[in-house]
Amino acid sequence: MSPRSRAKDGAAAVVSDADADADADAGSDADSAAVGRERTRRRVIEAAADLLAREGRDAVTTRAVAVAAGLQPPAIYRLFGDKDGLLEAVAEHGFATFLAAKHVDPDPQDLIEDLRAGWDLVVEFGLANPALYTLMYSEPTRAASPAFRAGMEILMGRIRRLAAGGRLRVDEELAATLIHATARGAVLTWLSLPEDRRNPALLTILRESMVAAVTNQEPAVQEAGPAGAARALRATLPEQTTLSGAEQHLLREWLDRLASEG
Repeated sequence: MSPRSRAKDGAAAVVSDADADADADAGSDADSAAVGRERTRRRVIEAAADLLAREGRDAVTTRAVAVAAGLQPPAIYRLFGDKDGLLEAVAEHGFATFLAAKHVDPDPQDLIEDLRAGWDLVVEFGLANPALYTLMYSEPTRAASPAFRAGMEILMGRIRRLAAGGRLRVDEELAATLIHATARGAVLTWLSLPEDRRNPALLTILRESMVAAVTNQEPAVQEAGPAGAARALRATLPEQTTLSGAEQHLLREWLDRLASEG
C-alpha cells in the first residue's frame, strides 16, 4: 500500500472514531437528561403527595407544588401537562406505595385468615392515608393504573387459592368485586364519620360480612386437587337441571376421567 493510501485510511479511521465518540457523547447526554427529568418528576410527585397529606386536595395547586419542589410553575406543565395530569401521577404513586407494602404469601396455611389479612391491609392503608386514598379511588379511570392492576392480580391470586381449596362461595370475578367494594366502602364510610362516631366494630362487621359472602365455612371439596373437585362435582350432577341430558352425559365422562387421575 502506498504512503498516500495509508494516510487516507488513517484519516478515515480518525474521522470514524471521532463520529463514534460524538454518538457516544450524544447518547450519554440523552441518558443523563432522561435520568434528570425522572428525578425532577419524582421530586414534584413527592412534594404534591406531601401537600395532599398535610393540607388536603385543595392545597395541591401547580404553584404550591412548584414552590415545594423548588421549581417554576411552567415546569409542572412540561412534566405533567396540567394539574389533572399531576394528580393522576400522585394517585399512581399511591398505588405503587401501597403495592410495595404488600406481603404476599404464595402458600398461606389458612386461606380465610390470608383473605382477612389482605382486606385489613387495604383498610389500614386507607385510614393512615385518607387524602391519598380518596384521590386514588375518586375516579373510575384509576383502574387503568399499572400498580392498581398489579394489586388486583395479588387479590385474584388469593381468590384462586380459595377456589382451588374449595372455599369460594361465588365466582372469582364477583368475589374480587365484593372484596374490593367492601374495603373501599369501609374506608370511605369511616372517613365520612365524625371522630366520635367511628366505631371499630363497623370495620370488623364489614370484613366478616365480606368473608361470609365470598367463602364457605368448610371446604366444598374435601380432597384438594382436580380429582377431588371432579368427584365433588360428579356427585352433584343428578341434582342439577341446567344441562341437557346429552351435556350431562358428556360432562360426566370428563369428570370420571379427571377423578380417575387421583
